[in-house]
Amino acid sequence: MSPSNVVTMYSTVWCGYCHRLRSQLDREGIEYQVVDIENDPAAADLVMKVNGGMQTVPTLVFPDGSALTNPTLAQVKAQLAA
Repeated sequence: MSPSNVVTMYSTVWCGYCHRLRSQLDREGIEYQVVDIENDPAAADLVMKVNGGMQTVPTLVFPDGSALTNPTLAQVKAQLAA
């Protein structure tokens, strides 16, 4: 899959919800890339823009530009199928 077809997960190293979702995506074979918002100020800004000023993670951005915040695996799969 090319990077433009991959889900981007904005995350932090200490986020338990992020680790759980990554494990679920791995188990389902869903390809994604991780961006640590603590090491990338532009990524932190994007997350805040999507989440009304909050740095809420995980925030996933899909190839179509849509975003979900702290989604369930079912929500991720539904968004990818849309």
